[in-house]
Amino acid sequence: MGTWISMDEACSRLGVRPQTVYAYVSRGKIEVMSDPTDTRRSLYRAEDVATLSRRKQAGRKHETLATNTLFGAEPSIPTAISTFVRERLYYRGHDAVALAESATLEQAAHLLWDAAQPVDFSSSTPIGKPGRVAAFQALAERAATGHSTHGRMTRVLHGEGQELVGLLANAFGAQPGAQPLHLRLAQGWGQPPAVAELLRIAMVLLLDHELTSSAFAARIAASTGASLPACLLSGLTTLSGPLHGDASGRVKALFAELDRQGEDEVLAHHLSTGQPLPGFGHHLYPEGDPRAAALLKRFDPPPVIARFIEKSTRLTGLQPNFDVALAALVTHYRLPDDAAFGTFAIARSVGLLAHSLEQLSVGQVIRPRGRYVGAAPARV
Repeated sequence: MGTWISMDEACSRLGVRPQTVYAYVSRGKIEVMSDPTDTRRSLYRAEDVATLSRRKQAGRKHETLATNTLFGAEPSIPTAISTFVRERLYYRGHDAVALAESATLEQAAHLLWDAAQPVDFSSSTPIGKPGRVAAFQALAERAATGHSTHGRMTRVLHGEGQELVGLLANAFGAQPGAQPLHLRLAQGWGQPPAVAELLRIAMVLLLDHELTSSAFAARIAASTGASLPACLLSGLTTLSGPLHGDASGRVKALFAELDRQGEDEVLAHHLSTGQPLPGFGHHLYPEGDPRAAALLKRFDPPPVIARFIEKSTRLTGLQPNFDVALAALVTHYRLPDDAAFGTFAIARSVGLLAHSLEQLSVGQVIRPRGRYVGAAPARV
C-alpha cells in the first residue's frame, strides 16, 4: 500500500511551490487522494514524489540524457519557430499575445513559415458533412496520393501547405471563398463578425507551442520524406488525444455538469475526491496561461462558468489554461460540437506544417534508440 504525504511535505521534498505540485498532478505525474481525516485537504503519493525527485537529481550520463531529452522538459530538436521566455509564448521572436491583437491567421502563418509571399488560405474545395471525420478523411486521401517533400522548392511546399489548411478549414465547416479564414469559419458556423474576431484571436494564440508531441510526430514524418499531407496527418492524429489538442473536450464535459449540478457541487466533488480539474494549471505557465487570459477578457462566459472559474482558481490556486477559454467560447456561442477541436486543429496545422518544413532542412531521419528493459534474450 502506498504512502501518502501532505502538500507541505511534497513541496519540501521536491523543492517547489504548491502550483508546481498541482501541475504535476494535472499531468498525471503525482497521484492524489482526499485526506480521510479532513476532506478539505488532499494527500499525495510519496512514491510518485520520490520518483520525480530522483529524476531531478539524476546525473547527465548518456542514458539519462537520452531518456530526459525524449520524455523530459528539455526540447531535443533545435527550432526557430516558437519558444517561451518568462512564461510568455513567442513566435519567431514576436509575443504571441501581442500578435493576436491584430494579426489574421494568414499574417501569422506568413511569419511562422518565413514565407516570401503573402499566405492565402482561400479554398473552393467542396466538403460533405463537416466535422472531424470529414477533416481526417480529406487529409488521409491527400496523404495516400501526395508527393514526397524531397526535391521540391520551399515556395512550392508553401503553396501546398496553404491548400491543406484551406481544405482542413472547409472540412470543419468554413464557408468556401476568398475571405480571411476566421471570417469564412464564422460564416460557416452562422456567427456574426464579433465571433469571427474571437476566432481570429483564438487561432493566432493556438498557432504553435514549441516542440509538442504533435509537432514531434509531424517532424518525424517529414524527416522520412513523407508528403506534406502525411506530415500534417501525423501531427493532427497526435493532436487529437484528450491529453493534447482535444483537452477542451474534457472541459466541455465538465461545463455540461455545471448545468446539471451547479458549480458548487461539481467543484466539491473534484476537491473531495482529489481529482484534478480539467483545464486548470499548466506546467509551462505556473502563474497563469497568458493566452487564456487574452481570450477570456474579450467576452463574458455564461455566469455559471464564470463563477466556476473564479471559485476553482480561489480554492486550488490554479489559473485556467487555454482549454478552459476555448471551451467557454464554444459553449457561450453554441458553436458546433467539433468547433473547439476544429479551431485548435486548423490553427495548429499552420504550426505543424512549419515544423515539417523546418525539419526538411536538417536532412536526417529522426530515429531514437530504444532502451530495452524486457526479459533477457534466451540463449540458443
